[in-house]
Amino acid sequence: MARKRTIYVTEFDFKRLNKLIEMLEDAPGALDARYLEELDDELRRAKVVDPTNVPADIVTMNSKVRLTDLDTGRDVIYQLVFPGDADAGQNKISVLAPMGTALIGFKVGDTVEWAAPAGVKKMRIEEIIYQPEAAGDFHL
Repeated sequence: MARKRTIYVTEFDFKRLNKLIEMLEDAPGALDARYLEELDDELRRAKVVDPTNVPADIVTMNSKVRLTDLDTGRDVIYQLVFPGDADAGQNKISVLAPMGTALIGFKVGDTVEWAAPAGVKKMRIEEIIYQPEAAGDFHL
């Protein structure tokens, strides 16, 4: 899905995510290639910033966010994580999932959308509950 807004990614997340993409591209059959392409596309258009300078209202890796489902009006809370930490039961969404790729780098107030089996899903980012960089957690 074409999105035209500027997204922000920390230098640390940018490096780790690019390394993840390279690693998975070299592992045949490990993951659907379109998910890697979508994340790669997001990273190519991202403005890369120093972790100490990322605005506190930006979704970075390991951020916990409150979203409103624009179809149902329900609020949900998710944490954006690396694939190995994903756990649907704990609302930890992989950055390689369509929803995770849609969230990375966007900010409070943005509407994100992605293709789901039942059609296009749309959610608005209402609040960043936890952002590692804003909390001073630069080692995650």
